[in-house]
Amino acid sequence: MPHCVEVPMRPVALSIVLLLAAGGCAADGTDEPSAIIVVTALAGPTCPVETDPPSPECAPRPVVDAVIVVVDPGGSEVARAATGADGTVSIAVPAGTLIVTPQPVEGLPGTAPPSTVTVPPGSSISVAADYDTGIR
Repeated sequence: MPHCVEVPMRPVALSIVLLLAAGGCAADGTDEPSAIIVVTALAGPTCPVETDPPSPECAPRPVVDAVIVVVDPGGSEVARAATGADGTVSIAVPAGTLIVTPQPVEGLPGTAPPSTVTVPPGSSISVAADYDTGIR
């Protein structure tokens, strides 16, 4: 039976290496296949008028401490984590079909919509969580 390790939330590259080194252990320490979901939370627009081409100072900004909840199709929570200073978080989850549900963030009127993803065992996928700033 392989020894399972808990995968740290950041940095993403280290998380992926640790997942692969863990021999496919689930986030709960069992021998079920594991995977990683990397969520990037950004808030935009950041300027009242967007230009074409876009102005770099008006790029979407990272959302710090956005809570991301991952549930199975039955609605049971399988993981929960918060984004870091760069707006990203790496979450170890059991492989399969899951729903990534960003939670409301204080100061942002628009919450990013949920995303349904299918994560194969031993793999990593990226999910964008786009929050609305309300700037128009």
